[in-house]
Amino acid sequence: MKNNLLLLLLFISSGVFAQAPLNVMTFNIRYNNPDDSLNAWPYRKDKAASQVLFHEVNLLGVQEALHNQVEDLKERLPQYKCFGVGRDDGKTKGEYSAIFYDTARLQWIKGATFWLSQTPDVAGSKGWDAAITRLVTWCYFKDRKTGKRFYAFNTHFDHRGKIARAESAKLLLQKVKEIAGNTPVIITGDFNATASDEPIRIIVDEQNPDHLTDTKKISKTPHYGPEGTFNSFTNKEVGSEPIDHIFIRNKVTVLQHATLSQSWEGRFSSDHFPVFAKLVIL
Repeated sequence: MKNNLLLLLLFISSGVFAQAPLNVMTFNIRYNNPDDSLNAWPYRKDKAASQVLFHEVNLLGVQEALHNQVEDLKERLPQYKCFGVGRDDGKTKGEYSAIFYDTARLQWIKGATFWLSQTPDVAGSKGWDAAITRLVTWCYFKDRKTGKRFYAFNTHFDHRGKIARAESAKLLLQKVKEIAGNTPVIITGDFNATASDEPIRIIVDEQNPDHLTDTKKISKTPHYGPEGTFNSFTNKEVGSEPIDHIFIRNKVTVLQHATLSQSWEGRFSSDHFPVFAKLVIL
């Protein structure tokens, strides 16, 4: 009896186990391109939604989602709501970096969008040497189960502009600090950069008090799945390093981290693997 009571007290006193974990996913779903043939979105949309549902994702950041793809996911994820805008006009034109959230678990409080450019408040603005317009979506949530509040940011860095990626990293850090302050933060995205590339080195630079932390590096259990996250619709990952990342800041513990490489008769749900992390807001 005494041993059982001691175990119970130890369980309750543990900050990690006393909190309900949040399941977080970042997922570049590949834009709806008919030229992808049997890998085009109509053949993948059910598979993509099934991964979200099977892994019981509470917070989902998607990249490259065109408006019709956002609507398709809404239809297949009825318990979720979505916040985000098209990057080209701040409404529905162009790709979204949208945030989906499980309404049974998370209460949306507020949110907004800024563009990765020298004029971040100007919808559709393109920055530095970027090939195309890029943006960041952010939301402020309350966890209905734990009462904890946190911010979520989701983005997609440029695929060509080296200066744009580096400057986007600096702007992201600045905005996260400005918007979230000392509140816990979760950042999802396709950064088009590996750990050794300048944008990620800027983001995780511990000399900067505003730096972010890579969830993969501090997971309490070893990373599960492929190291690389881009598959290009081939039979396996392309490259040995991820370009899709989940970062955190301020009082967040990482229990698990994984790259999800499920396939259906040799086909994937996207040309990127989703990245998954189980987190606890402290």
